[in-house]
Amino acid sequence: MNYDAAVRYLLSLGRELAAPTQAAAAKFDLENISVLAERLVRPDRAYPSAHIAGTNGKGSTAAFLESILRHAGFRTGLNTSPHLEKINERIRVGGEEISDADFAAVLTRIQAITEELLAAGKLRAHPTYFECVTAMAFEYFARQRVEFAIFEVGLGGRLDATNIITPLVSVITRIDFDHENFLGHSLQEIAAEKAGILKPGVPVVLAEQRPEAREVIVTRAGKLGCPIVHTTSAYRVDRESMQDGCVRARVTETSSGWSVELAPRLPGRFQQQNALNAVAAAGLLRKRGFRISDEQITQGVSDTVWPGRIEKVQSHPDVYLDGAHNPGAARELATFWEQNLAGRRIYLLYGALRDKAVDEVAGVLFPIAAEVIFTEPRTSRAISAGQLAEIAAHHAAQSAVIADAEQALDYALSKAAPGDAIFITGSLYLVGQLRHYWKQRTQVAAR
Repeated sequence: MNYDAAVRYLLSLGRELAAPTQAAAAKFDLENISVLAERLVRPDRAYPSAHIAGTNGKGSTAAFLESILRHAGFRTGLNTSPHLEKINERIRVGGEEISDADFAAVLTRIQAITEELLAAGKLRAHPTYFECVTAMAFEYFARQRVEFAIFEVGLGGRLDATNIITPLVSVITRIDFDHENFLGHSLQEIAAEKAGILKPGVPVVLAEQRPEAREVIVTRAGKLGCPIVHTTSAYRVDRESMQDGCVRARVTETSSGWSVELAPRLPGRFQQQNALNAVAAAGLLRKRGFRISDEQITQGVSDTVWPGRIEKVQSHPDVYLDGAHNPGAARELATFWEQNLAGRRIYLLYGALRDKAVDEVAGVLFPIAAEVIFTEPRTSRAISAGQLAEIAAHHAAQSAVIADAEQALDYALSKAAPGDAIFITGSLYLVGQLRHYWKQRTQVAAR
């Protein structure tokens, strides 16, 4: 099949799920992806890997680590989710997205194997959208002979399709409330799902956590004999400065005195933690014999690009894209506003999916905004703009309802003065849609 047919085939598999629901878990577990991987002769074992789980920051951490390893001369594979504009973003080699032709070719093979396994009764159900894309990443990385692959968990960890790998290092980023219907309604339950990626004896980098989450992960790591690098105690920040919302710092490993300068170009204080997660993982790999210099770490962190996370696309007025879709991410965004945009009018375009903690996110962000424009991304999972307003407009000083997201952005641009800021947030689906629209709008204006 060609590329368009390949995308239609994936979309025909229905709503994307990174892992079965709790109700279906006992039946399916990791069966589908395990059967597929065995039939493909375990391509995930053709290269060393890192596995990254968490609620917030796992995508940025993955991007930082991939950039460090690429700058160190390794041929890298990076598998992340979700995508913003095009599904190819999820599978990258050497920093480049999989081509349309390779995407179609790899999925054609996965489809043929799936039909063969179903006919033979070796698969009890058709693999999901996410399982197919994960199998594609495994296979494509092996075909491309990558020298190291980084896999970001899609949802949870324990039942995530990526969780059949045995990595050289695991990373668990900050854990917060999200996807409670799938992962549990307490931090302990959510942490237990994330800790499901830990493998016997494999070291884990653990970001700063709330005590109840940390206890669950530390207990699980102890049972499996996983050495832990606690970034909060293993490293200290010797000096720190901020410019244009980006944090520059020298961090020192407390046990050895080794230090490195970190200057990520990704805005937000929280990106310092994500960069440190990647540096700690790179440090563990160095102990395993991977040749990664201090300069390559510094340059890898500095050159990391990760769209849709406090991504500035225009100045005067400033226009930002940020997929803050849960309370933890909303708090980080509010901190960014307070540190970098104090006293400025903020127009907030907000759209969300039905499974999100809308009222809690609204309570954090809406009181700071001058006006909230309720809108909705083009997905069946979106809450309608009108319903969003009914749920959360009471948090806003002023609000408007414009269901069409492109029209909502045009409305905000018409109202914002040069010194104001416009933020598009609440859903990565919305961010991706308007990021695409922004590019088209810019191209038209340039003609």
